[in-house]
Amino acid sequence: MRITLPLILALTLSACATNDLGEKRDLNKTELGALIGVVGGAVAGAAINHNNRGKGALIGAVGGGLAGGGIGYYMDKQTKDFQQQLAAEIQRGDITVQKMADQSLLVSMTSNTGFDTNSSVLKSGYTPTLDKISKIVNQYGKTSISIVGHTDNTGSVAINQSVSERRAQAVSDYFVSRNVNAIRLDASGRGKTEPRASNETEAGRSLNRRVELRIVPVAA
Repeated sequence: MRITLPLILALTLSACATNDLGEKRDLNKTELGALIGVVGGAVAGAAINHNNRGKGALIGAVGGGLAGGGIGYYMDKQTKDFQQQLAAEIQRGDITVQKMADQSLLVSMTSNTGFDTNSSVLKSGYTPTLDKISKIVNQYGKTSISIVGHTDNTGSVAINQSVSERRAQAVSDYFVSRNVNAIRLDASGRGKTEPRASNETEAGRSLNRRVELRIVPVAA
């Protein structure tokens, strides 16, 4: 049978697993990560081997599959560590930890907890939480971390943009002070442009005043 990219993609889209009774079930996160890696590796391998795209796809699929499966396991384990070590903060509503479909993690921290109004100076009571996060991201060094500040709609566009940028940079600087490699970090602000909730209520505005960490696996 000739192996082609359309065939690989078709098999991927129709893939499933079975349980101990032989019944079909959906793929779990690790299996799905491996499958995504297989497709990515197959496409890359086929692109490199122009003379025999099928053979190149298989070679790429083997390497990509291993990397993909490793990514799924790596990020699942990191998610569990975040949830365990930040259990108190999560229970208080100070932090949320969410595993995304693309294998990245989204860690959202309320700015009310970390900063005074219109300030980008970290509150001393918040640094123990950042210490926990620093420890985890240092343990899982094969990731990049985008730090993004957000505000509610109170105040001017310019002020909100500046505050969001400075808060993101303050978190980034703190991570660097805790030995997180600066090359892994990127700080930016979105101002009031990406609210999580309605700005019509104080509860909603409180959710919108936040700093988010997008933790992305670095694939080989």
